[in-house]
Amino acid sequence: MKEMQGKVDIYRDTPVRYLGYANEVGEAFRSIVPKSVVWSSYIVASGYVLADTIDKSLKTYRDNINPNATKNVLISMTDTLLWQSFASVIIPGFTINRICRAVQYVQKRNVALRNRWIPTIVGLISIPFIIHPIDTAVEEAMNMTYRKWIGYYPK
Repeated sequence: MKEMQGKVDIYRDTPVRYLGYANEVGEAFRSIVPKSVVWSSYIVASGYVLADTIDKSLKTYRDNINPNATKNVLISMTDTLLWQSFASVIIPGFTINRICRAVQYVQKRNVALRNRWIPTIVGLISIPFIIHPIDTAVEEAMNMTYRKWIGYYPK
C-alpha cells in the first residue's frame, strides 16, 4: 500500500483498510443471515469511506496555504469519496454478491453441493483475491477519467 508523504495512512496502510470491506463479508453471509445484518455491514463500510474522506479533506485543508485551498480541499474530498466508494463498497460488494449467487446457481443443479455454508465460504475465500485487482482497476479508471478531466493526481 502507499504511504502518504512519508507517513502511514491509517485508512489505506493499516488493517483499518479492511473496514471498507465489511460489506463483502456481509454479502458472503447474505444467504444465511437476516438482511439487516447485510445492510449493517454496508453501514460499517460506508462509515469507513466517510471517515477516510473527512481525514483526507482535513489534511488537505491543513496543508494548503495557497489561494486555491478551498478548491484543493473539494478536489481531494471528491477524489477520496469516489475512489473509496467504488474500491471499497460498490465493486467489491457487487463482486462477492455475484460470486455467491453463481455458487448458489451451481448448487441448485447439483444435489451433492447443497449446503447453505458453501456460498458463504466461497465468498469469504474470494475476498483476498479481489481486493488488490479492484483497487488497481479503480485507481487506473479514475486516472483515465475523473482525475484526467480535473487535472488532479494524488501523491
